[in-house]
Amino acid sequence: MKHVLGKFLLFVFIFVSSLLHAEDFSYSIVANKQTVYLKEPILLSVDINQTNPDTVLLFHFFIKPSKAYQIRQVTAKHDDTIHHLKHHNLYEIYPLQTGDVNIQFSLIKRVTNEEKVRYFASGDRDDFKKLETKDYPIEVPPLALHVKPLPEGTKLIGDFSLDYKINTHSEKALTPISIEVTLKGKGYPPVIDKLIPPSAEYKVFSEKPHVKMIPTPEGMFSTVTYLFALSARKSYTLPNITLKAFSPSTHTPYTLEIPEQHFEILSIDKKSLVDNQNTPPPRKADWTWVENLLRYLLVFTAGYFTALSLRWKRKKTRKQAHPLIEKIEDANTEKRLLQVLMSHEEGKQFTQVIEKLETSLYGKTKTPLKKLKKEALEKIV
Repeated sequence: MKHVLGKFLLFVFIFVSSLLHAEDFSYSIVANKQTVYLKEPILLSVDINQTNPDTVLLFHFFIKPSKAYQIRQVTAKHDDTIHHLKHHNLYEIYPLQTGDVNIQFSLIKRVTNEEKVRYFASGDRDDFKKLETKDYPIEVPPLALHVKPLPEGTKLIGDFSLDYKINTHSEKALTPISIEVTLKGKGYPPVIDKLIPPSAEYKVFSEKPHVKMIPTPEGMFSTVTYLFALSARKSYTLPNITLKAFSPSTHTPYTLEIPEQHFEILSIDKKSLVDNQNTPPPRKADWTWVENLLRYLLVFTAGYFTALSLRWKRKKTRKQAHPLIEKIEDANTEKRLLQVLMSHEEGKQFTQVIEKLETSLYGKTKTPLKKLKKEALEKIV
């Protein structure tokens, strides 16, 4: 009976917080696993529900930052209906060190009433009114993790696939050859330094990897795109590239591979450069270097516009994933932005922005509203 119960707890919810302060609200913090591998994603679901409709409540909840783990918010669904507040947040946590790790939380209950809310909402730029609340820190037990080490040499943690594209295997000397490599899947974001090894036989030109992360109910789905250009004077072989990966879901290692690639480089005929005529014909402009330059620029221009596209899509995804983004973007005055941040702040990530807003409203130092909104948006995980 104990064995069956242990399996049930292991496969359903390993960590469930107690329901506290039932007279006003309830909260639950649920993790999908407690024993994990290094950098293995942990899904953490946080729910806060108001149970007492006779009062007006606000909440500040956040996961305390630490060098022992990395936090990424997947989704946020907030219903701020007065007297019936409901918050649901989904996070992904990556442990960054082995051994025992405690995930620490902060939760503050803020109590106010309708009269104070109306008074706060009635203010404007020239008549700022602060929302009065009574704040009560709630003690939340930490989430205890046991983190296991990975096999030696592991580069990728999760379930990923690899794809690559090479525009040609034959080219003129010193003409760039473009290579695009894509890693996609679920797990710790697959960003790798020096994916293509350096060599004296060729030069490697590269851009910063383009990272795209899409939230799903099962966590973040990552797509990382690498763009390279290789240039050489003579034929060369790009050695086999093998990436050691580990799947926490199956507890097994695997490899992703780019097989060995040979590139035929066509050298320039030196005889064609020798002038055998005493009276040469009129010179003709040699635009080969322009063609080579344009090809090279084409590779990186394509990468640049790809980055812009990914950035636009990422902004769109973030807007869909976190409703607070739209409220910040719609704030057309400093007073309205301050009201939004103070009413919906989770944790202390907006503290600096709020201080700048107050200084801009009533102090001598003025900060552009556009800059303040940008800083607020950057604080959203």
